[in-house]
Amino acid sequence: MTRPNQSMLGSASVFLDMLEQVSSAAPLNRPVLVIGERGTGKELISARLHYLSLRWEKPLLTLNCAALGESLLEAELFGHEAGAFTGATRRREGFFERADGGTLFLDEIASASMAVQEKILRVVEYGEFQRLGASATIKVDVRLVAATNVDLPNEAANGKFRADLLDRLAFDVVTVPPLRERPGDILLLARHFGLAMAQEIKLSVFPGFSPRAQRILETHSWPGNVRELKNVVERAVYRAVDPDQPIDKIVLDPFESPFRPRSAALKPTSPAAPESNASTFPPLQAYDFFAHIAGIEQEALKIALVNCGGNQKRTAAHLGLAYHQLRNLLRKHGMVGSATANSPQSDDTIEEDDQNG
Repeated sequence: MTRPNQSMLGSASVFLDMLEQVSSAAPLNRPVLVIGERGTGKELISARLHYLSLRWEKPLLTLNCAALGESLLEAELFGHEAGAFTGATRRREGFFERADGGTLFLDEIASASMAVQEKILRVVEYGEFQRLGASATIKVDVRLVAATNVDLPNEAANGKFRADLLDRLAFDVVTVPPLRERPGDILLLARHFGLAMAQEIKLSVFPGFSPRAQRILETHSWPGNVRELKNVVERAVYRAVDPDQPIDKIVLDPFESPFRPRSAALKPTSPAAPESNASTFPPLQAYDFFAHIAGIEQEALKIALVNCGGNQKRTAAHLGLAYHQLRNLLRKHGMVGSATANSPQSDDTIEEDDQNG
């Protein structure tokens, strides 16, 4: 459960407008969809919606749909009877049942399967469901708040998310602005996180940041948003050499090291240095640049297909290509209708995609 004392800080106009929208939607017993990049604080938005509503004394439960497989997510949401499946030794209430009267926050809702989405829709629409393995219908009064970091209308248009469920969830849509759109809030949040970390590690005072450190914080793009900023600041505070001096060293990438292991695919290949005796160094050989590039292109396609299970539509999205662009490349390299290495299902998937055009 999200703690009610977790606050959202900021003074940027886009942030304050978003909070005003949340405050207006909070008292209504309607679903709310929260859209935002990773690390923007979507769970804090759900807590604000709950604690500003008349349900604030009732349960606020949170479940990440991406963390569970389809069958386990279904069991967690709707509960099960004893014997409903192997290992179900006793009856268990699901999240919808336990959140009765309160709010259920479903993070990464786009990860739920179509079958689970259909059951969620029934709860939103009619306020009822059945436990797995049961025939009796259970009535609940649950406000649903769902969150995602993907484009749900686009997912629905492509048949990857139920359009009817999207319609029901989108009574109101709260879009959380990324931190890069709130530049004036970066140092405000950094000082807040720094002070909290100083208190946690029992420093007598939080010395703040040097001008150099402030410039680093303000100019970073923050792809991980507020969560990334919190980690960077806390790391800087605990690593500070002199706790009485303003913090000057900011480590944005904790993995950065000259000794960091690198993936074989990322290691640059450099020609061996020539011997000091020039007469022993072999002459340059003829080099077919275009054949070399074609080989690299073909290998990249094979790897992408394997990683995407042989599914060309997923492969195209993974490579940032349009579907027809991927098809043209596969034809160019004679890869249509042929299996890709280490992909047991690629034969069927590629041939099926080829027939469907």
